Amino acid sequence: MLAREQLTGPTLDPAGDASLFDALDGIVTRLPAADFLHGLPALRQAFGYFPPRERERIAQRLLARRGRTGSARGLLRTSADPALLARAAGLELAVTDLLSAYGLAPAAPAPDRAPDAATPALVTATPAPEPTAAAPATRPPATAALPDEGLERWRLILGAAAERCTGGLGQLAAERDAALEWLYGRDPEANRRGVRRTGGGGSHGNARGGGSEASRVTPVDWLEDVHRLFPKETVERLERDAVERYGIDEIVTDPEVLSRVEPSPALLRAVLRTKHLMNPELLSLARKLVEAVVRDLLARLRPEVRRAFTGARAPGRSLVPLARNFDFRSTVRANLAHYQPERRRLLIERPYFHSRTRRSLERWQLVLLVDQSGSMVGSVIHSAVTAACLWNLPGLRTHLVAFDTSVVDLTEDVADPVELLMRVQLGGGTDIARAVDYGAGLLDNPRRSIVVLVTDFYEGGDTGRLLHGVRKLVEQGSTVLGLAALDEEANPVYDRELASRLVGLGAHVGAMTPGELAAFVAEKVGR
Repeated sequence: MLAREQLTGPTLDPAGDASLFDALDGIVTRLPAADFLHGLPALRQAFGYFPPRERERIAQRLLARRGRTGSARGLLRTSADPALLARAAGLELAVTDLLSAYGLAPAAPAPDRAPDAATPALVTATPAPEPTAAAPATRPPATAALPDEGLERWRLILGAAAERCTGGLGQLAAERDAALEWLYGRDPEANRRGVRRTGGGGSHGNARGGGSEASRVTPVDWLEDVHRLFPKETVERLERDAVERYGIDEIVTDPEVLSRVEPSPALLRAVLRTKHLMNPELLSLARKLVEAVVRDLLARLRPEVRRAFTGARAPGRSLVPLARNFDFRSTVRANLAHYQPERRRLLIERPYFHSRTRRSLERWQLVLLVDQSGSMVGSVIHSAVTAACLWNLPGLRTHLVAFDTSVVDLTEDVADPVELLMRVQLGGGTDIARAVDYGAGLLDNPRRSIVVLVTDFYEGGDTGRLLHGVRKLVEQGSTVLGLAALDEEANPVYDRELASRLVGLGAHVGAMTPGELAAFVAEKVGR
């Protein structure tokens, strides 16, 4: 609230009141173009919370910082005497006529005169650029580019409400503004805050142009525009917001759109939520997106997960040259005799490597019980990828079980996380107790078993049965770990009351990234 008062206050007189505003204006103005475009969606969305009147007030303060008041169109005007300007223009025309009388006229006509059709040889016309395939059919109207790039940036951030003060946009900026408005202008909370939509709404977009007869923008049009207008990082943010914040499912249920999107975890989550709506052709396209995202997750997570199972360094040396075991200090110390001062180089004649102990992974079981309700989709994805990373580790047998009100054992597909994810059915109720009972039945040796329960703990079944099942596992010597989130953010929303009751029974409860889970498992089985 304080920041809002500082940004929208009616005056800039008190120095303290202007400090936040001045700092923000300085940051926006000085940002490199690529960084500004990267942060533009977040800024547009954040300032969209302000009603139009407050956004206009912010724009007025921007002008005040630049020593202007009223409208930014004043920046395009001059303070010279209008009568003097008129005499100068008349003199220029008289000189041009005199030059023409002696055959010395310039090759091009004066900018405010129409070309003479009778003398085409003296007129050079620049052909209009051909429209490209990527260009939209109709474009938003644009005004002359502003001389102050900072004001144009603020116009993109604040939206149309600020235009009376900031002035208009150049062609490229106007197209970017239209793409942003198509998405962020549909905020369902806007009416409550007194914000009027400037274009059409609904899941199919708004008008691309400013006139009432402009063509409607479909998700296909919008996606094509944002890929042309913004860098990759910005496109990914816009696509994520379209799917997750505004529920524009056409992004992943329209074949033409799905074939164009950049694979990302956000789109993978959307695919898993909507794949029941897809026909076989669309499922084939969706599978390619799933494969691309899973491949990227595996490449990032597998080294971190496997590294957790590398033993501690041992005192001796190793003859196996592995980069992760390179002994920098011993290598430098042993090769100092080969230092060349004139070239400032140290020649390594013999490198040294640490040896490592081998973790004991004998006869351990890891059972991942994953809640496949819609709110846990991110954890479902990372559970599948984590299980694939842990698969086939010596001495560790991994199970993956998905549940809602029923239980599905997905262990046979753990080695293929893409196929596994395509089998997951999100939604439905939640019966955690049934999943715990099923997991308990998989254990061969409870004392060498880890049961990981990935859920938000909102039990739709029998809570007493759940507590009994967890107590029984703990009493048998199993390690029970409840994870309210298993993803790269580890930012959970869960039933804290039930979670605290499970802790009281001896379970561990928290939120982890896949790497942290791997380290937890490695520590348990390595004891």
